Amino acid sequence: MTTSHDPATTEHADSSPAAPPPTAPPAPDVENQTAASSTFGAPAILRRWKREDLLKRGSIGLRGLALVCSLLSFVIMACNKYGDWKNFDRYEEFRYVLGIAILSTLYTGCQVLRQIQELYTGKDTFSRLNMAVFDFIGDQIVAYLLISSASAAVPMTNSMREGADNIFTDSLAASISMSFLAFFSLGLSSLISGYKLSTQSYI
Repeated sequence: MTTSHDPATTEHADSSPAAPPPTAPPAPDVENQTAASSTFGAPAILRRWKREDLLKRGSIGLRGLALVCSLLSFVIMACNKYGDWKNFDRYEEFRYVLGIAILSTLYTGCQVLRQIQELYTGKDTFSRLNMAVFDFIGDQIVAYLLISSASAAVPMTNSMREGADNIFTDSLAASISMSFLAFFSLGLSSLISGYKLSTQSYI
């Protein structure tokens, strides 16, 4: 008994589509992984450390400049005694300049010593949050007192220089100028202190 082959069935079987080859898994997104690692990985931490170190050194430099200017203002005013009306302590405005220069010298001197110690030891004297608040408030207050004292002494100094321009009035002008420079230095330092305070974690 012979078996008949159906041509249509054979043709249908031969023309059936072959199974698709297995596809390779998608390639990992290297670019996104690189961007994520640069945002949250070691490079981001290194950049933050460099930024913090730069802010620390900038703050020390500005407060050091304020210390030098405040000390010069204090010394020049304290030595400005030439007898009679040429004594600074006869005028309330100049005594005010001297008092604030002493206060600024003490404040900036203590701050510079503390920051230098922290820079070399790598240890914080107090908690970062407390020091950020203290630095910001202290810089603001002392800077305001400096500009207040210098501004109060300018009119009196100008009136004296119109009548007589001598070593006494020149010393007054030099002392007041140093107070202005100390104010600008502490004003810039307060900006750094404000930035540090705004980036502190309160958790």
